[in-house]
Amino acid sequence: MDKTTPKTKHTFHYWQWRVLLSTMVGYSVYYFVRKNFSFAMPALGDEYGISNTNFGIILTLVGLIYGISKFVNGVLSDRTNARWHLSFGLAICVVLNVVFGWSDKLSEMITGQADGPDFINGMVAVMAVLLVLNNVFQGCGFAPCNHLLAHWIAPRELATKTAVWNTSHSVGAALVSVFCGYIIATTGDWRYCFWLPAAIAAAGVVFVIITLRDTPKSVGLPELENTRTELDDNDTSEAFRAFLRKRVFRNPIIWVLAVTDLFVYVVRFAILDWGPTFLQDRANPLSPELAGWTLAIFEIAGCAGMLCAGWVSDKFFGGKSHRMCVVEMFLVAICMAVLQFIPADTNSVVVLVLLALSGFFLYGPQAMLGVVATKQATKRAASSAVGLIGFMSYLSVIITGAGLGWFSDKFGWDYLFILMAGFALVGGVIVTSLWNIKDDGYIHE
Repeated sequence: MDKTTPKTKHTFHYWQWRVLLSTMVGYSVYYFVRKNFSFAMPALGDEYGISNTNFGIILTLVGLIYGISKFVNGVLSDRTNARWHLSFGLAICVVLNVVFGWSDKLSEMITGQADGPDFINGMVAVMAVLLVLNNVFQGCGFAPCNHLLAHWIAPRELATKTAVWNTSHSVGAALVSVFCGYIIATTGDWRYCFWLPAAIAAAGVVFVIITLRDTPKSVGLPELENTRTELDDNDTSEAFRAFLRKRVFRNPIIWVLAVTDLFVYVVRFAILDWGPTFLQDRANPLSPELAGWTLAIFEIAGCAGMLCAGWVSDKFFGGKSHRMCVVEMFLVAICMAVLQFIPADTNSVVVLVLLALSGFFLYGPQAMLGVVATKQATKRAASSAVGLIGFMSYLSVIITGAGLGWFSDKFGWDYLFILMAGFALVGGVIVTSLWNIKDDGYIHE
């Protein structure tokens, strides 16, 4: 960016922080119409007798769809307007969540039954369809945000400011955890876990449309300095496809990051998707409210962990965020192992502290792996690269969805954390191979 005048510099920083905050709010409310299903699951199971295996199959299906959508939208967002991309997807998710609250009525209309096996099977099918559609449009969330971060934030400070932005993940998940925990405890009605979060997300759509804009060029500002790519001289569709092949699909660094993120998400989803159920089924069970707060604290600690990881990456590792990922993946493995071997009737405060530490260390790699990919793919293909990584990471739902659902029905929760420790350890070993890679993929003259 050509900062030739103080006015230009001031205007750029104003828009940089405005875009950052607007996308943080927009993406955090995506979680209100996405992670609410996890808190409705115990109530749905109690009311209709739906098994963990059925829930696991649904989680696997929607997770795979979300991974595919994240990849497709990643490629699209590198060539589309981020403001409308983000708000359109959120608006559709709001509508689908409102309809989800009537899934029992839809099953009754389809099957002609108000209870019994046909009604239950019909309801499972309706929920699966609605959640699949929801996750198709959930893919419109992260991709345009990452596109904007790459265009508005210089590589030398990308880890720190992306870490700030990534707190939107944890803020959204924490708020919806507490919100839905109290909804279930207060009303006992799973339907409000969809209708009330949808109302909040609808307000988010309006906020994004009013406050967000696209790249610096869209508000009359120059592009960032030292971010020149081959596409600057030839921005045709054919040149873009060639650029994608070179910087994303044939780039071994991107694939190592993708596989590592798979292991990060196995641990993350095991806790987020099954945490409410596990914490209420353990030997010393927690109430729905306390289970909600426990996972909220996991997310809040994750916020702190991301901020710390971004700052340490830029301050002490010279922007080499992959090195921070190595350290933190091994620390996650230690936390999971400790959770495995403490007595089942351990005081809830101890469990809470250990989960908080796990979140603190786990969410650093979740954020920083995307930073490394963004630098390697450059701002012109950043969302495509992160989309590919996102697709790979959501293959984790094969393990955390149907896999853990079946495992818990068959063996209980006794070996959950030692499995997660193993996944974290393998992820740490894989990302270690990137220790000495080049900083970014830009042309430096």
